[in-house]
Amino acid sequence: MTSLFGRLLCVAALAMPPSTALAQESTNLVATMTDWSVFTEESPKECWGVSKPKETVNSRDGQPVSVRRGDILFFVTFRPGKPGEISFTGGYPFAKGSTVELTIDGQSFVLVTDSETNPEWAWPGSPEDDAAVLAAMKAGTTAVLTGRSGKGTQTKDTISLRGFTAAMTDAETRCK
Repeated sequence: MTSLFGRLLCVAALAMPPSTALAQESTNLVATMTDWSVFTEESPKECWGVSKPKETVNSRDGQPVSVRRGDILFFVTFRPGKPGEISFTGGYPFAKGSTVELTIDGQSFVLVTDSETNPEWAWPGSPEDDAAVLAAMKAGTTAVLTGRSGKGTQTKDTISLRGFTAAMTDAETRCK
């Protein structure tokens, strides 16, 4: 996972309207490719691409509900000499023992959660799973993440993959 400092800067930049984000931009934001932004951190050296959902649907017992969620962000993080690592924060603590379903243009993957250490985060279970998800995202157009909160709310977040491959190429190159 990227450093807390880097993630907070990223969240702050993505949460602001474009004009405010540019004014508040740190040296960490280095590029934007359509729907994906690229950030870097020097100590420790990390580079990541991140995007937020184009659409979010929250439901309980099959009915739409209004809920308050924190930042919803999908990341791919690179470190020197290492392949990309996928992570997702749903903006709420996931239900204990639950998983997040990731569907990319009909291809399904499972992201694991950790209710004890990082209750708001999910990620693939192995480096091989990270590689498979990355390959699918590079070939895909849309990623849909479906999770369940500790309060029983079902969430469905749709992430555009427009600009994804260019952003990942840039992030990976910056971290070599």
